[in-house]
Amino acid sequence: MARVAVLVAGAVLAFLLAATNVTAKRWTVGDNKFWNPNINYTIWAQDKHFYLDDWLYFVYERNQYNVIEVNETNYISCNPNNPIANWSRGAGRDLVHLNVTRHYYLISGNGGGCYGGMKLAVLVEKPPPPPAAAPNKNSARRTFTVSGFAYQFLIPVAVFAAVGTRY
Repeated sequence: MARVAVLVAGAVLAFLLAATNVTAKRWTVGDNKFWNPNINYTIWAQDKHFYLDDWLYFVYERNQYNVIEVNETNYISCNPNNPIANWSRGAGRDLVHLNVTRHYYLISGNGGGCYGGMKLAVLVEKPPPPPAAAPNKNSARRTFTVSGFAYQFLIPVAVFAAVGTRY
């Protein structure tokens, strides 16, 4: 009975570990060009998928630019007044946690940065479901014949490892 409980617990643990496969990603905005004027951030973002709990990492000259979140209208017009959030922390290395599924509109409100192209709009989505689990490679196939009929069973290797083990 204890062996069965151990095997069931192991199977449940393996399932849970396989199901928690999606991890958050930290995106460096602009890649190696960072958060600077004269870069088209729409093109930078166009082939990327931003998922819930991802992070945007902004690297920029702290005395010249900043990162603020605005509504869509202010994003289009580069208007930094009445920001939704100011993500700047003073070091020029700022993180924006994408913790809600919605559009985020981010601009630099300092030094004319937005007019120079320092604006980024991203749509945050729910992560896709994890891929289906692959068949267990550590398993053994056994064929049994009873009254002329062949029956094939897939028996996990853990069952064989547990045979003869004392608990």
